Amino acid sequence: MSGYIGILPVPQATETRNSFTATSNQTSFTTDGYTPNFVSVYLNGVLLSAADFTATNGTDVVLASGAAADDVVEVIAFSTFQSADALPLTGGSITGNVSFGDSNKIFMGTSSDLSLYHDGSNSYLQDGGTGYLVISSNGPGVRINSDTAEVMADFTPNGAATLYHNNAAKLATTSTGVEVTGAATVGGAAVKVAGKESIYVPAAAMYPSTTNPCSDLTQVETTALRPDLKVLDFAAAADDFAQFTIAFPKSWNEGTITFQPFWTVTGTNTGTVAWQLAAIAVSNDDSINTAFGTQVATTALAFSGTSNDLMVSAESGAVTIAGSPAVNDMCFFQINRDTSADDQSGAARLVGIKLFFTTDAANDA
Repeated sequence: MSGYIGILPVPQATETRNSFTATSNQTSFTTDGYTPNFVSVYLNGVLLSAADFTATNGTDVVLASGAAADDVVEVIAFSTFQSADALPLTGGSITGNVSFGDSNKIFMGTSSDLSLYHDGSNSYLQDGGTGYLVISSNGPGVRINSDTAEVMADFTPNGAATLYHNNAAKLATTSTGVEVTGAATVGGAAVKVAGKESIYVPAAAMYPSTTNPCSDLTQVETTALRPDLKVLDFAAAADDFAQFTIAFPKSWNEGTITFQPFWTVTGTNTGTVAWQLAAIAVSNDDSINTAFGTQVATTALAFSGTSNDLMVSAESGAVTIAGSPAVNDMCFFQINRDTSADDQSGAARLVGIKLFFTTDAANDA
């Protein structure tokens, strides 16, 4: 077994002890090994002199006189080492590996404030002190990887702290907040972010143009106590016009928009209907007496042939709002039926339109 650092027979040594129970007149005892001249032999606890035994072959110890039955013979072998192989209390360098068993800890600090160990399943770095656990880097940053070098987190000095999923960056801090790559959810629900939005404008919020107007707002009963329609009728003979206004939210990016008409026909003709939209933005102290921008049309859509069926046209192409839109502008819109691009014989009844616009801010602050 291993023992203390011995003082005999050399200044610096470790010892290995073998103990035997002798038989009557036994003289030879086989040990685990020793270095000749670095061995002590005890008989029933009494240290024998060098003349009382022979120990020269590195394995066997032979007594000069046979032991009595049940005598206890102990052989202590000393192994020398150099002090240069020991780490001084004042510190030094270790050039090889150091192994610790499961749950054997490395303690640091006067009060063992920091410990590092592995319990057989998990590895732990535990801070029991009163200050911070500080991880610092003089390089490009701190990175946490899986055992396959898959990046799980990056922390860059004076830069982003980035979290990864399956080696792909998903959340990173910026100088103004955070950048999310992909969808963000809270409690399983998607987080609303800046992007494409829509606003519905019913026909009841529109008014016929003074020149080439559509019909006045009409209420149409489908069947008693079923949905009534508030519609503007656009005749088949020529392009009729209606107008409305919108003050977009400050979060609007003041870019192009698109639109999608909702309409019907009271009749059975299956001809197509096409719609056009134009707009102008007017700022504070600007003249409202300004021409609309370029008209943009929807693709003509054929009516179902069933009277008062709701028809939803495809979303239009981009509509550029004239007048260099800015925050707090009033936007004037003009919608018309494009009779040159459709062939519906009946009046097209506009129920309303949905406008699509893009935001670039989370709110209107």
